[in-house]
Amino acid sequence: MKYKFLFLIFFSFLTSNSQSINLNQSQIVDFFRTSQLSGELNSDFSFTLKPFDIEKNNFNIDSTFFKTKEYSPTILNFLNGKGKLKILPIDYNIEFNSHHPYNRNNGSMIANRGYQHIISAGIFAEVGPLSIQLRPEHLFSENKDFEGFGEGPNGHYPIIWAKRYQLWNHIDMPERFGVKQHNKTLIGQSSIKLNFKGLSFGISNENIWWGPSIRNGIMMSNHARGFKHITFNTTKPLKTKIGNFEWQLISGRLESSGFTPPNVEFEYAGTKLYIPKINQRGETDDWRYLQGYTLTYSPKWIKGMSIGFIRWTMMYASLVEGKYPWLKGNPTWFPVFSNLFRKNDQFENYEAQTNQAAGVFLRWLWVDSKAEIYAEFHFNDAKQNFRDLLLDTDHSRATTVGLQKIFRINNDNFLFSWEWTQMEQTASRLLRDAGSWYEHGWAFDGYTNEGEVLGASIGPGSNSHYFALNRIRKKEKIGIALEIVDQDNDFYHEAFSSAQDFRRYWKDFNIHINFSKKYNKFWLSSNLMYSRSLNYQWDLNDSATPYYHPGNDVNNFHTTIKMTYFFPF
Repeated sequence: MKYKFLFLIFFSFLTSNSQSINLNQSQIVDFFRTSQLSGELNSDFSFTLKPFDIEKNNFNIDSTFFKTKEYSPTILNFLNGKGKLKILPIDYNIEFNSHHPYNRNNGSMIANRGYQHIISAGIFAEVGPLSIQLRPEHLFSENKDFEGFGEGPNGHYPIIWAKRYQLWNHIDMPERFGVKQHNKTLIGQSSIKLNFKGLSFGISNENIWWGPSIRNGIMMSNHARGFKHITFNTTKPLKTKIGNFEWQLISGRLESSGFTPPNVEFEYAGTKLYIPKINQRGETDDWRYLQGYTLTYSPKWIKGMSIGFIRWTMMYASLVEGKYPWLKGNPTWFPVFSNLFRKNDQFENYEAQTNQAAGVFLRWLWVDSKAEIYAEFHFNDAKQNFRDLLLDTDHSRATTVGLQKIFRINNDNFLFSWEWTQMEQTASRLLRDAGSWYEHGWAFDGYTNEGEVLGASIGPGSNSHYFALNRIRKKEKIGIALEIVDQDNDFYHEAFSSAQDFRRYWKDFNIHINFSKKYNKFWLSSNLMYSRSLNYQWDLNDSATPYYHPGNDVNNFHTTIKMTYFFPF
């Protein structure tokens, strides 16, 4: 361990000062990506690794609208100018749901009915290569009760509850986070790093986003709360003779939520359905060791194109610490660099008890056309070998495809956006069941942190279509969007296929009105959404007539308001 630690310290001196736009400020992230699409921002930056540093990447757009130094003005110089203290903007994010939770990529917020908010502020200090960012968050959530699984007018049979627990026993994804209000202060988007030129090494609790997707980042997003991790990453594209490279390598600690699924006393066939989440030693509340990396390459000869690879591995901490003497294996602190294919497994028992996923992505920006396309293609299970990858490509895969295009009508610019995500298992499941994304047969908390998935916000087994049209001006963006979500079709097929009941799909139709505008030192963004859920919680009266009749259809009104204030120093 001593030599591994010294090895990491050595690398820390190869690294660069970084101060980033955090993912709670989605309106600012969106502004810069749209600016690149319109040709106002250079195309070197891939937008496949977030958060990003606006000063390191020379994100100077229009000084009359947004200055990079405006984000964090210096309030104190010390040590003869070698040290700087900067003040970070204040963020105040609000969400409200009227009927049931709707939450997308909201960081430390939880799945909540009622009102909740995050307030965040902080300071950033740098002395030579050392940078320290202290940006805590305060969370308040009403956490009101709502109609959960099996609580609708028709309920569910015990066998359906048993099918639902097949997922809940393999993932930490509670419907409701306890019965009390949440009122707590968190570490938030804080970090300590050593920096040098375009590289950075340190410890952080910041949210991360990997890949080009805008709404559903399959492998890593800010849907869940940030987790403690060691990071070695680029802060800007590193230029070489063959093109640009960006990467991030992390080793992190994932925690459980401490909350259970509903109705834990429920029994089926004389057996309790709920199984407490324990590691292989029979211990509860063991944290999980996550290691992953993303690598983006932008070829010199194809302007605007970025291709990349992402992989992560996850296991209970006791496994990586070697506390299972009965397992044949040699746990390693760097599992993400070994055994991409199962044929390379040297220690079968050990390898079988690790969760892993890998995949590729593409983003292609066409500046002349003011358009971009992007895609992600990932697998939730390791292939046996390359032949297996070629023959059964659909097994355990998830996909996101999207495009954006700016066009002009009557002196106004309009942005059309479309994104499609499929998390549902493909037809490959008929012969080779892969289980739902983010769940796992040994790491029973799944790919989650504190009760929420680290990837696509629509969750396991779900699919999404998103269409948006926005009018964009220099300081303002306003538009409408339609989002259609198939809720957990993996569960639907598992629970109702034997009855051949094709009437129960739970599908949400969400209509959004979006607005974003910067007023001098104040940036306001809002989203008003009306949702119509058909067969909410897959609830339908079996005996009603006619046969194809409405189920438990409900309405939900959702509001998001984000406010950022920049200090005028």
